[in-house]
Amino acid sequence: MSGKKLDIVVNGFKETVEDSTTIARLVAEHGEGDMHLIVERNGRFVYPQDYETTRVEPGDEIELVHPDFGG
Repeated sequence: MSGKKLDIVVNGFKETVEDSTTIARLVAEHGEGDMHLIVERNGRFVYPQDYETTRVEPGDEIELVHPDFGG
């Protein structure tokens, strides 16, 4: 890690993270263990197999969405 920081938005709240932060790290840091979790980055779906390799960039807007199944 370079120690460099960047600002992003997660679920509507500004956060400052390391510049090497991946989606997988964000999911882990937010305690999101739901296997049905949906992750959006700047309004686009991120596939679970890409969580480890997708790094956040300055200004990214990340949404961690829990779908509500059932009725």
